[in-house]
Amino acid sequence: MALTLKEKKPGQRACDEKDAKGKLCVGHLKRWYYPDDADVAKELGPGAEIYRCERCHVLYRPAGADISTAGQRFHPQPVNILGDTVRTK
Repeated sequence: MALTLKEKKPGQRACDEKDAKGKLCVGHLKRWYYPDDADVAKELGPGAEIYRCERCHVLYRPAGADISTAGQRFHPQPVNILGDTVRTK
């Protein structure tokens, strides 16, 4: 069985799969932890970073250039004592 994986766009948090009527699914993409004996583990290896739509169960591969907080590749910024972001010059 061949898996169909879509590429997640940078900052994407909702599914963009269309149903038979042409409407978008817009289910949330959640990080999916699958068992080691699943088909995904056989094709991609155990522990690969995969996201799955909570409604239609389409699988997504993370975007390589995603530096947003949705992709968990953000850069920490210094904050002051009140919790506001400090601008660096």
